[in-house]
Amino acid sequence: MTGDKKKDSRTRIQVVVIGDAGVGKSSMILAIATDSFAEGVPPVLPPTRLPTDFYPDCVPLTIFDSSSRVDDRTKLESELKKSDVVVLTYACDQPETLARLSSYWLPELRRLEINLPVIVVGCKLDLRDDRQPSLEEMMAPLMQEFREIETCIECSAAKQIQVAEVFYYAQKAVLHPTAPLFDQETQTLKPRCVRALKRIFILCDHDRDGALSDAELNDFQVKCFNAPLQPSEIVGVKKVVSEKLSEGVNENGLTLTGFLFLHALFIERGRLETTWTVLRKFGYNDETMLRDDVLASPSLKRASDQSVELTEKAIDYLKGVFTAFDQDGDGALRPADLEEIFSTAPSNPWDSPIYKGTTETNSVGGITWNGFISQWEFMTLLEPQKSSASLVYMGYPGDTSTAFQVTRRKKYDQKKQRSQRGVIQCFVFGPKNSGKSAILDALIGRPYKESQEQTKGDRYAVNKVEQSGGASKTLVMREIDEESVSAFLENKEALAPCNVAAFVYDSSSEESLKLAAELLEQVAAHGESFGNEVPCLLIAAKDDEESNPSCITTSARICTTMGLEVPIPVSTKLGDINNLFRRIVEAAQRPHLSIPETEQGKSTKQQRYLIQRSLGYAVVGATIIVGGITLYRLYNMRKLHSG
Repeated sequence: MTGDKKKDSRTRIQVVVIGDAGVGKSSMILAIATDSFAEGVPPVLPPTRLPTDFYPDCVPLTIFDSSSRVDDRTKLESELKKSDVVVLTYACDQPETLARLSSYWLPELRRLEINLPVIVVGCKLDLRDDRQPSLEEMMAPLMQEFREIETCIECSAAKQIQVAEVFYYAQKAVLHPTAPLFDQETQTLKPRCVRALKRIFILCDHDRDGALSDAELNDFQVKCFNAPLQPSEIVGVKKVVSEKLSEGVNENGLTLTGFLFLHALFIERGRLETTWTVLRKFGYNDETMLRDDVLASPSLKRASDQSVELTEKAIDYLKGVFTAFDQDGDGALRPADLEEIFSTAPSNPWDSPIYKGTTETNSVGGITWNGFISQWEFMTLLEPQKSSASLVYMGYPGDTSTAFQVTRRKKYDQKKQRSQRGVIQCFVFGPKNSGKSAILDALIGRPYKESQEQTKGDRYAVNKVEQSGGASKTLVMREIDEESVSAFLENKEALAPCNVAAFVYDSSSEESLKLAAELLEQVAAHGESFGNEVPCLLIAAKDDEESNPSCITTSARICTTMGLEVPIPVSTKLGDINNLFRRIVEAAQRPHLSIPETEQGKSTKQQRYLIQRSLGYAVVGATIIVGGITLYRLYNMRKLHSG
């Protein structure tokens, strides 16, 4: 696993050289530019550009000198913020300039939030006192405190000692940085680097036997470094690994453990370019994440009332993934199984708070197939680009555009009087303590709790809902906090993603029904105003408690007035849901029904009807008049001819 350094995708690198006055900054820059040492160097040199082919990576390097004067601080800060790497200097014969690195320069870079790699350089090596501690002894405490230091080196412009190496390391710190790959403190590969290398290993393990055979190792070498490995080199690689790590090699070849060990070894020995070449060959950027061109997310352009869903091909692929990782065959994935599925991605996409506790799990916290696929469909609904990227990281075969489809517009569904969507989104409104959260819990099979925590902001629950005939739809319920409804409805497109709106009230409380009715009125008026009418259902929760007779009468009147079905009584405490979730799905599938009408809406519709009728009469009248004129003209013409 060796190879020449390859040209990076960068078009240029900017280096700024800083440090106290008189330490030798300008002499060092002039020495690299002219390959000579000169006396009487100007205090600050103009920008110096090295030839493109000066270093093997063939990336142009521009070096910016700096002044240490207080009056020039603003200019220095500007240069720092435009640069890619900092060369921080001190003079080997002036100990006080070394002390200033930790007392001033490095803290100042942090204060300015300059998050760049730092190369510490001791200038005037030829004047160094041999009685001084070694470079390693002097720099160990400094590098321990300031992790941004990439490397330390000493040089002499006068004697032309290691001047070229200074800027080679500066370039290398940009092209092949340590920080994204390796934790200097623990001396281990960073988690995201491990995930990237694991994905690369799996892609190269063509026979899926958990090891890279000699042929697979050779293919990997050719892909990354354009040169095959000799049989003796393969033997040598495996020998190095097996001597240090017995589990790094097995009868089939180099294991994942051995593969990761090799990369850690390269990095420890300063061979970061090897690991970076591998990562970049497989499409990773400087943050060890796949580049956008590799992710190649489909555009998925859609109107606000359209949504994105998984195709059957994607669902079949995910079914295979679920089966492969359900090693004990109990029909559920343990948290560790789920982490393993996403172990080749930068992180678990469901670690975000919005996905926590939203889906069905078994008694020991394992996610069922229904829960697993529902969560994928939920992520696709909310963040289709994230869903696409996750599939790429997992190794989805082929173009991810085959994994997604855009639904037709809701307005077209209403016109056709039928929705074909596989994922239904239900917005759940209602006053506090009405039972909204308990209904969401019931959707994902959670047991009833006497005391529910007040929902702050939005909360989601998602699961499969069986329909008559054996088919199923995915229902996403979004609980909207009562206090945020007004702000929510300020957006004219707020209801565009909604397929059904449910209004929950405590059937034993007249006040609860009153508040739910007000919310229903608000939502219905919003839908009428912006052309986003949605089917609405009233849900009479806590049906196990003694019903309020006034609630029964009032709710019946509300439904009659607004043209809705009678409220659906449910008791989550008794587990009597009354086919609630199926009825929500059915309401979404017939989007032209259960649309509430407000008094204002009825009035507007009546006025529109009268205007249209008046226009109709006017058109008929105009037609009669035109027809009469035409007949009159014909009569006169006949009369004239007969005369």
